[in-house]
Amino acid sequence: MRYELFTALDLAGEPPRHPSEFDRLLKTALAERPRTFLVDEAQWLNGEAFEYFRYLWDEPSTQLAIIFVGGAGCHTVLRREPMLSSRVFIWQQFTRLTPDEVLEVIPLFHPVWADADPEDITFADSHAAHGNFRAWAQLTAHTRTALARTGRPRVDQELLRWAFSRLA
Repeated sequence: MRYELFTALDLAGEPPRHPSEFDRLLKTALAERPRTFLVDEAQWLNGEAFEYFRYLWDEPSTQLAIIFVGGAGCHTVLRREPMLSSRVFIWQQFTRLTPDEVLEVIPLFHPVWADADPEDITFADSHAAHGNFRAWAQLTAHTRTALARTGRPRVDQELLRWAFSRLA
């Protein structure tokens, strides 16, 4: 974990060899300015990793916010770590976007969708994204590729069908 944080913080020099030196370096770096760690797939972390995050967060000089994100079982895994879960400020469960939310949010998400026909956005959601923001991100990447390859100025259903065929 220390080495990952050293790399993520883009610290200069060689990583310290001893844990106490490493901890001092990381705490100093985390005290310099506010930082936010986004820890994805948190349900796969072990207790030792959670304890280390808690250790860094508890240091009074650090300016650290940690966001744990995960899929199925993440809440259960985090709750098993009482020293960490007691420090969680907000537990937030994300659900799929409703069709109305899709029409409101997706045009703001990326310029590709800003001038798209609402019917095309609804078409994309009902055939591929299903209100899932991660699916919208993938679809957007493929849609950008399709627009670049075809030279078309806007999304249409033919272009979307091609993008759908590229989704995993």
